[in-house]
Amino acid sequence: MVETIRILVTLAERADPQLVKAALEGEPSLEVIGYAAHDDDWKVFLAQPGDVVVVACAAGDESTTHMVDRAVKQRPDRPVVVMSESSSSGYLRQAFEAGADDVITLPQTSAEVAFTLQKVIARRKGLVMPGKPTAPVITILGPKGGTGKTLTAANLAVALARRGKEVVLVDLDLQFGDIGLAMGLSPERTINDLMKAGPPFDHEKLDRHLLRHSSGVKVLIAPTRPDQAGALSVDYLRDVYASLRTMSDAVIVDTPPGFTAEVIATIDVSSDICMIGMLDSLSLKNMKLGLETLELMGYETRNVTLILNRSDSSVGIMPEDVSTIIGRPPDIAVPSDREIPRSINEGTPIVASKPGSGVARAFEALADRYAKPAPDAQKAAPTGLAAGVRTLIGRLG
Repeated sequence: MVETIRILVTLAERADPQLVKAALEGEPSLEVIGYAAHDDDWKVFLAQPGDVVVVACAAGDESTTHMVDRAVKQRPDRPVVVMSESSSSGYLRQAFEAGADDVITLPQTSAEVAFTLQKVIARRKGLVMPGKPTAPVITILGPKGGTGKTLTAANLAVALARRGKEVVLVDLDLQFGDIGLAMGLSPERTINDLMKAGPPFDHEKLDRHLLRHSSGVKVLIAPTRPDQAGALSVDYLRDVYASLRTMSDAVIVDTPPGFTAEVIATIDVSSDICMIGMLDSLSLKNMKLGLETLELMGYETRNVTLILNRSDSSVGIMPEDVSTIIGRPPDIAVPSDREIPRSINEGTPIVASKPGSGVARAFEALADRYAKPAPDAQKAAPTGLAAGVRTLIGRLG
């Protein structure tokens, strides 16, 4: 059963009330709480409980961006949708820059409007469309470079896809991402193209920017040049994740080394984290610091899986020493294998190219941890340091 969407409608000076009512009042799932004119007391009106604010306007209504801005500032957690008789690109850009979640161009049937509002609410809250559970976001972390994050992300994605899961793999290494190479995919479309397209990040738009791997994994490729990394907006990134969670069974994110603004924003919405390290003192030190940073951010470390790559390397540190250094034993041990460089060069993850190997079995064991959906993949917002970090991210974005 579809839940009723409660709507607060603000009318710009030149809005056509009858056209707006025709779009909103013919669908049982839509309940209009009330209408407010552009010169009414909005503070009192917008204080009412409602699921979404609709800003209705006509082409050229100069007050539209101001109305959107006020609605967003009064209740940042509540989505705002512009309902307009114009669909010009400049007008849409201004609406989104003011904070609108979507734009509905009239005339539309009330059923079409209801579907759009359902998607908007799902994206904003990270919820789901009726009948589909929320997908987990599994973030692959490694504070030190060269530990095998991309190897892990690619093989985990393919292993889950081979179990019949709908998997989306995101390459968040915006300057030097290698997921495309590891999966044997040409960068026909990248996350840079998605950012240029701009919101709303609905399923149709996202699907156009995802590349298909032969395993069934859908991949959002990193930009092809380092100078394109700056085009990504952290606020847009959150909306992308929220939408991806409603169109897949798992979202896997490969990250660059360090805690960049994009990585922190990803951690903030992650249901699970894989922390990657190797048997050397620098890697283990950074792995320990990474865990401590997650704790400071208020992240539940029970949702962190520790992966020890090249676990059988003879470098003077034994696997059993890891517990002493880090404070807990690794959950997954990935042995060395000469086939790994070959699989990367050929663009075929080793779970597919050499399924019986020790490395493939390790990644299959990792996939087993995520093969069954959690009762609720949505995490509570982190506390402590993360709240301050999110404020900083908002400024950087």
